Amino acid sequence: MTQPSYFEAFDHRQLVQDYPLGDAFLARYRNMSRDELYSLQDAQFRQLMRRGWEIPFYQRLWGAEGIEPGDIGGLCDIGRLPVYDKADLMASVEAHPPLGDFAGRGDGPVVFHTTSGTTGGPQPLLFGPKGREIGNLLLGRMYRWIGLGQDDVVQSVYGHGMINGGHYIREAVTRWTNALFLSAGTGIETRSAQQVRLMADFGVTALVGFVDYIRKLAAVAQEEGLLDEIAIRTIVGHLGTEDRRATEDAWHGANAYDWYGVGDTGTIAGEGPERDGLYVWEDAQYLELLDVDAGRSVASGGTGDMVVTCLYKDDVAPCIRFNTHDITHELDGRGEIAFKRIAGFKGRSDNMVKLRGINVFPHAIGALIESQVDLTGEYVCHLRRDTAGRDAMTVTLESRSHSDPAELAALLRQGLGVEVEIALCGPGGTAPFTEIDRRQKPLRLIDERPA
Repeated sequence: MTQPSYFEAFDHRQLVQDYPLGDAFLARYRNMSRDELYSLQDAQFRQLMRRGWEIPFYQRLWGAEGIEPGDIGGLCDIGRLPVYDKADLMASVEAHPPLGDFAGRGDGPVVFHTTSGTTGGPQPLLFGPKGREIGNLLLGRMYRWIGLGQDDVVQSVYGHGMINGGHYIREAVTRWTNALFLSAGTGIETRSAQQVRLMADFGVTALVGFVDYIRKLAAVAQEEGLLDEIAIRTIVGHLGTEDRRATEDAWHGANAYDWYGVGDTGTIAGEGPERDGLYVWEDAQYLELLDVDAGRSVASGGTGDMVVTCLYKDDVAPCIRFNTHDITHELDGRGEIAFKRIAGFKGRSDNMVKLRGINVFPHAIGALIESQVDLTGEYVCHLRRDTAGRDAMTVTLESRSHSDPAELAALLRQGLGVEVEIALCGPGGTAPFTEIDRRQKPLRLIDERPA
């Protein structure tokens, strides 16, 4: 029997009908009611659950809670299913090396990558053709919505190698926008000076990647005498708590757009042209916000862990109630389309620091210092424990000139709700700790407490 090749394994015409983009996307979802959207999600969820019951990982996870196939009637029962997170997936890998038992690979085509390992060892990621292409399309949908097209030259500073991110960004841009794509990669893959030379030589108009490094590249372009030769119009990066204005100003007023997703799920949400919150791609993703401690749905406007069910991933690796441990809150009101909006990434619940009874999210510091023109926006937190057993945190900030540590300490005390110590260094001084030139996501917290 002849096995289907990648593009024979799914109906790409049906895919575009089911998950429209461009004008067709806006036409379908501008006036759709929430009830109609829920009905669409419910039908997808029922099909997803049928596939989930075929996967050993879910058989174990759900069976341990006494759940049987007939117990979950539809999306209304999703709260009865247990959540899981990366620790559960890595335990699966350890018990069933090297890929774990959470993917139903079968005999068909498969795309294999890993996570970056930012929060532990790299995790295997497997995608079937249908799931992979829908994920690509959803990201391409955002790119097209904000105006990326054939006249753009897009430079990506996402990592490649085994890491999934850079590859599916490339696939999204080249397959769904017709823009020219430069896969420059990280500062390790292509040195920063070469990165900015590429921008000048090829007329780059858009940058995609983590904005920490994108901001750094503006400084490098200035040092190399190339900043005025580069005309960046659009930046698409994980802004979250990062400084949008500083990122835009660094590149002469380019428009910066926020988006959110993780390796297991692909893109979950992204900004539209108005840049007023991130629209959750609800025709493909079901997003719950659960209380970090209690695990229950948060009240309206409350902050909680993003728990994601990929309604479209019913081929190789279903994703049903995955706890990202990234926190956000839902925004009030309706935007341009029917999908709900979130505030974006606000920190990690598993990277939360408790200082003198106060929950502190290191990533929140970026937003607190964004208006300080004497600072570069780069920072790193060092957490330590004294001989009396008290925890304390020192925040090292990069200063361009004569910053006042006392004023900055007061600013962070007001924003964080707890006192932290301030240390200052010159531009680039935090790089040895954040590893901004080498990592997909710079480190913001160095925990020096005894194990």
